[in-house]
Amino acid sequence: MSEYVKEVSDADFDKEVLESEKPVLVDFWAVWCGPCRALAPTVDALAQTYAASINVAKLNIDDNPNVPQRFGIKAIPTLILFKGGQEAERIVGAASKATLSSLIEKYIGAQQAATAD
Repeated sequence: MSEYVKEVSDADFDKEVLESEKPVLVDFWAVWCGPCRALAPTVDALAQTYAASINVAKLNIDDNPNVPQRFGIKAIPTLILFKGGQEAERIVGAASKATLSSLIEKYIGAQQAATAD
């Protein structure tokens, strides 16, 4: 995991994700999940690219069962973008870097427009 991605747990999820000033992209994953491992370099690259605009976190569903249950995670990898403490968008399955970038751009673009008002 890169220095730009924070590992979160059931214990600190609300503080690190829901109370964050910035939007947070959370990668719900598990060690045994092949698609999760394949997606990890893309998530790391996005975290570095968008470090000034969003936070990126990973939550291991095997070690932290409460948060995935709370948000109805049924399959992994699942990526959820949280903004203002709420789920803004969800992608289930391995997505391309372009798909994830456009999702992030949609929300940071809206954030930058709101700041300009």
